[in-house]
Amino acid sequence: MNKAILNTANQEFINSNLNSDITALLLKKNINSPVDIKLLVEQIEAKKRCKKKLPTWFNTKQIYYPNKLNIEQTSSEQTADYKSKLIKGNSILDLTGGFGVDSSQFANHFSNVTHCEINKELSEIVKHNFKQLKINNVDCLAADGIEYLKKIKKKYDWIYIDPSRRHISKGKVFFLSDCSPNLLNHLDLLFMHSNNIMVKTSPLLDLSVGINELSGVKTIHIVAVNGEVKEILWILSKDYKKSILVVTANIKAEKAEYFKFNLKQEEEAEVSYSEPLSYLYEPNAAILKSGAFKLVSQQLKVNKLHINTHLYTHKKLIDFPGRSFKIEKVLPYSKKLLKKEFVYRANISSRNFPESIDQIRRKLKIKDGGKYFLFITTSVIINKVIIICTKVD
Repeated sequence: MNKAILNTANQEFINSNLNSDITALLLKKNINSPVDIKLLVEQIEAKKRCKKKLPTWFNTKQIYYPNKLNIEQTSSEQTADYKSKLIKGNSILDLTGGFGVDSSQFANHFSNVTHCEINKELSEIVKHNFKQLKINNVDCLAADGIEYLKKIKKKYDWIYIDPSRRHISKGKVFFLSDCSPNLLNHLDLLFMHSNNIMVKTSPLLDLSVGINELSGVKTIHIVAVNGEVKEILWILSKDYKKSILVVTANIKAEKAEYFKFNLKQEEEAEVSYSEPLSYLYEPNAAILKSGAFKLVSQQLKVNKLHINTHLYTHKKLIDFPGRSFKIEKVLPYSKKLLKKEFVYRANISSRNFPESIDQIRRKLKIKDGGKYFLFITTSVIINKVIIICTKVD
């Protein structure tokens, strides 16, 4: 950590060049500072990434940023806030602390937070930033979290772990056994120091794999932001062996969409099917990740188009956790029939259909964009269909 970066001149240079061309900056020397221009550019690149992801950091003076890779890997403020509200207590250990965003939110719900970070420089950066953010109940330890646990006898109310998904030879990974630390090898150690564990994993991890590999899974939270799944949170409770609750959350500016269910409920749910009615509904990405395809039909009282088509329909407009569309017309999959509807530009989605969107667009000769949405899919009776829709605001 080069503290010279924090002096007034360098901070002014960073803030005044947030929108500057990075390549051009690297080619000239910052005559007002002896600090290597590359270090200042690293600060600029990292800070720019925080504008939307970490607005509190971005808008706080004298924040020191790590390299942009650390920023990419950290939770956003939105997801950190979500996970922090799921748990509370006196003490929590953040075993793989990183840039400290999760710890900063845990500090709002726990009296004492311990932030472990194996990278000594990053740990020093986090400690400095917490002072700037006026967070006073986090103890920053520059240590390997697993090795730290092996040396102590202390118990925590909660342990949080977000294993690194960067592998030396494999690159980006998502299987638990490929992450670092390998949680599967240390789960017993964690349960020796806490009865409650929260694990953050990649959104790519299959739920069935996580359930089979982890012990004590009590609740699974699938967290999306504006329709994109960002992370999966696993709440583990020592010796828990009962049914698992799945919570899907799609965080949006105006409101959050939630859908909750028990895994056994999905297995036993009954589905109703029909051809497209007046409105079409597309579940958000968190629900699709959860696999609650039957329960959506049962709980929300909507009809499914086909057993393998995860689109739903209803005669009335309802409050649905996903996108809602007014159905204008339903046609068999035919270029000739579509041409008669004078639709030459549309947003195309393909669901449970043998052709890709590019193939469909070429075949139907439809340009991208416009007010219409075409869902090319398979339904229970007509089979291959084109559903012409307009979006419901």
